[in-house]
Amino acid sequence: MNPPRSGPPTLAERARRFDREQARGLRALAYRMLGSRAEAEDMVQEAWLRWAEVDESQVQHAGAYLSRLVTHLCLDRLRSPAHQRELYVGTWLPEPLVDELQDWQPDPQSQAEYAQELSLAFMLTLERLTPLERAAFVLHDVFGLDFDAVGQRLLRSGTACRQLASRARQHVKAGYARVEVAEEERQRLLDAFLDALRGGDVDALARVLAEDAVLLSDGGGKAHAVPYPLHGGARIAKALVGFTRQVDLRALRVTRTRINGLPGYVVQDAEGRPIQTVALALRPLASGDGGVRVTVAEIYVQRNPDKLGHLAGLAGASDVTSGPSGPS
Repeated sequence: MNPPRSGPPTLAERARRFDREQARGLRALAYRMLGSRAEAEDMVQEAWLRWAEVDESQVQHAGAYLSRLVTHLCLDRLRSPAHQRELYVGTWLPEPLVDELQDWQPDPQSQAEYAQELSLAFMLTLERLTPLERAAFVLHDVFGLDFDAVGQRLLRSGTACRQLASRARQHVKAGYARVEVAEEERQRLLDAFLDALRGGDVDALARVLAEDAVLLSDGGGKAHAVPYPLHGGARIAKALVGFTRQVDLRALRVTRTRINGLPGYVVQDAEGRPIQTVALALRPLASGDGGVRVTVAEIYVQRNPDKLGHLAGLAGASDVTSGPSGPS
């Protein structure tokens, strides 16, 4: 039996502990700040490089120190010219998080809360906030830090951070509404959506969509995509069926999954390369008979290859069938 080792931990031991205790939560924070899994990973890697040079014995609370570090790294990235969305070609959507490959969901948190906080509509609403508003809102309303702790991370007073979060909350409430839909209903809508596309049935697809449905498609200037939001259920249904008829469905594979907590699917070619993700945001509507009917209110199509590379890990998934590709 080897005697216990004394002295400070080695760099390898620190790296393992960092990854086990801190990295998942830091990635979750960075993704909500930046809307990009790849950039979130970059921020965590940069945080580790800086943390590796710190004497841990001089740090009172490692978690607070690291979250403050990642927050400031994200703020710098948000303010950089390279991150300005007005330079982006076409519609910008966050990099998709797929459940099968998502290993850094923060704990403790219910699946419903997780789905709401990472939904694409919610992430797009966060994009409309200033960097400081976004940071204050995410740290307080999402991660539950009190305003004094938020102030320590943002180098602002607790009162100033309360005002930042309040302004952010008003924007979020104006642009995003939480929606609760039973899992069975979510799967029924996804089945109906896919069946209508496979069958090329425009009318059936239109019945699944809300009359004021919106389709957003992100190609980043690197893949064919609808360059602007497409409005209207009937118009979207006609466009989607038209796109689907242009491709050979036998050469494609579809993996059903949750994308940012929403029902959706990943489309891959025969070699398993990801082509796009499709996520469906649902909305309950009161029906004429006094009941409630659930429809698809928003469709988010990610086609930018720079945001799909990490999905190659789904190539061996078991839930794979031939299916539609959507906009192309």
